[in-house]
Amino acid sequence: MESHEVLREAFRKTTPKAVAAELGVSLSLVYKWAEQQSEDGSGSRNPLDRLMGIIELSDDNGIVEWLCRQRGGHFVKNSVHEGEPIGHVLPATREIISQFSDLLNEISDASDDHSVTKQEADKIRLYWDKLKSYAEAFVIACEKGEFKSMRPLA
Repeated sequence: MESHEVLREAFRKTTPKAVAAELGVSLSLVYKWAEQQSEDGSGSRNPLDRLMGIIELSDDNGIVEWLCRQRGGHFVKNSVHEGEPIGHVLPATREIISQFSDLLNEISDASDDHSVTKQEADKIRLYWDKLKSYAEAFVIACEKGEFKSMRPLA
């Protein structure tokens, strides 16, 4: 989905007039944000495109992480495995189970003293994010049908 389409969808839940008033910009500019940019001048470089430019220039996901936290979520980058074949479904499944086990071990170790320190919580977060990233790559591989043509292991 293109950025102007994302904004157009968001404007269905509010009004461009309300957005313009809140942001202190013209109503016509807000309407242009929801149009595709073209050579003839329609559309305008919208805030999403501008943020993406900053993210790409800085090569830093801090903005994305901050936005996710502001909306009650957490950003997890897709696994480095994306685009690479994961392999057979069984070893991939075992890897997910292994990473989940690592996460549970980390939680267990951290809670041995009936409390979890900030450093322990940060370490748990790393294990959790790693698991989510690998699981996402696995789901993407499933969606692409990469496991359909593989024969069962003997």
